[in-house]
Amino acid sequence: MSPKLPRLNGKKVAHLLEENGFIFVSQKGSHAKFRDSEGQTAIVPMHDNEDIGAGLLLRILKDAGIDPDALRR
Repeated sequence: MSPKLPRLNGKKVAHLLEENGFIFVSQKGSHAKFRDSEGQTAIVPMHDNEDIGAGLLLRILKDAGIDPDALRR
């Protein structure tokens, strides 16, 4: 069984996306939109210091094409 995903808030997920080639596109309300050079889009909730749930975090990582196992290490 693989280890659990770390608990991340919106700012940390945004930073992770930027490290993986995504750029900030826009924000509407409390949700930020990021896009990479291939046109893949990821939406991140930017709620004040609230951790993103594991299911939503997995969905964001899948949308961004980021391997969740890289975070587990």
